[in-house]
Amino acid sequence: MLTVLSDDDVASLLDLDSLLPVVERAFLAQGRGEVERPDRPHFPVGTGLDGDEPLGTALTMPAYIHGAQYVATKLASVHEGNESRGLPTVNATIALSDAATGLPAAYMAGTRVTNARTGCIGGLAARELANVDGEIRLGVVGSGTQARWQARAVAAAVDVGEVRVYSRSDAREACAADLRAAGLDATAVDTAEAAVSDASVVVTATTSTRPVFDGDALAPGAVVVAVGAYTAEMRELDTRTVERAARLFADVPEEAAATGDFPETDAASLIPLSDVFEGRAGRERSDEILVVASVGSAVLDAATAEQLLDRAETEGVGTTVSL
Repeated sequence: MLTVLSDDDVASLLDLDSLLPVVERAFLAQGRGEVERPDRPHFPVGTGLDGDEPLGTALTMPAYIHGAQYVATKLASVHEGNESRGLPTVNATIALSDAATGLPAAYMAGTRVTNARTGCIGGLAARELANVDGEIRLGVVGSGTQARWQARAVAAAVDVGEVRVYSRSDAREACAADLRAAGLDATAVDTAEAAVSDASVVVTATTSTRPVFDGDALAPGAVVVAVGAYTAEMRELDTRTVERAARLFADVPEEAAATGDFPETDAASLIPLSDVFEGRAGRERSDEILVVASVGSAVLDAATAEQLLDRAETEGVGTTVSL
């Protein structure tokens, strides 16, 4: 029998406060080599449907955490043209199989899972690395779904005061309004520098192919969390931001080093984010600028999906079908 979880089911089960420690434990397992995480292929799709150019990118992301009950495989896609269609840019589904028998266990809507676990990266980074004892000032560059999740997850992990949102589209006003509805003091601003200046934590969540802010605008002590770029063609950070950073962290250093954010940086220069949770790395001075880059790890999807399935079984959520 297979449990099917719709997006509404996932929404009813997801809780950022309880998900943060799940994502942290997944990072620890990944850093300790206690996972199986094959290479993540990504390839263009839609070529020939509407001309000779691809319409999007497809990704296949399998993972297994040693000792976990389930093996996870996420099928994801990124279609930038979806914004004009009123559809999410990133879409995903996740399949879980029983690790002991290989039998299918669950199939769930994965877009919300992707957004939540990626948001938790920003939340954990802010908790561990921000140079603030009280409320943080959060600058958000980007106005899509992930920008909203990042802000919410940061607020779940630390006290957030002012939030300033910038994007190249007018959607920044809607994003700020949604964040205000979620209880945050959010304002849309007209430039990236207005969002970044004086921010203690800066989040970039875009699909940009060129830097989205000037690194000279960063305040001393800022933490920059860049979650948008995952290919060599995509870039959110400029050279100045990387130059000013005292340390560079990444969820998957070898993959982050291959993105457009780090054209002159090798993987050895990127510290695994898991080292922060192990206490082996972090902030050393109050005025240091720190950068955290995320390309996404299926290990986090596996951990999140297992938590959701466990909660679904406990709470009687979802639909059971036979294949």
